[in-house]
Amino acid sequence: MLNVVVVKGVLARPSQLVELPSGTRLLALEVTVRRPDGPAETIPVSWLGAPAWGEDLDVGESVVVAGRVRRRFFRSGGSTQSRTEVAAASIARSSSLDKVAALVAEAMDSLATIVSESTPSGIRL
Repeated sequence: MLNVVVVKGVLARPSQLVELPSGTRLLALEVTVRRPDGPAETIPVSWLGAPAWGEDLDVGESVVVAGRVRRRFFRSGGSTQSRTEVAAASIARSSSLDKVAALVAEAMDSLATIVSESTPSGIRL
């Protein structure tokens, strides 16, 4: 199964750090992607084990996120709720070209591995 996502956009709100009961740091972000052919879309992003610099990310900052799409379920107000979000594996500021290139190359490697395992030889990504 393939679940790889790369998103480039701007932060719609400041990053929000949440300390989980386990002590793990979770950084919550909202990334807005502007489409040329339609309305902007805001995508929730969660980043487990985020480095300290992630707390400094602020509204309007351009970022690139690589990770996977996940849907999580939780109880709220006596009922089960769900949220679809991007679980970030890595995030880079768009201005850090070397870091963005490495992040995208890693995502492409994941895609290439999956494609080469599931397609006839000779077809490449």
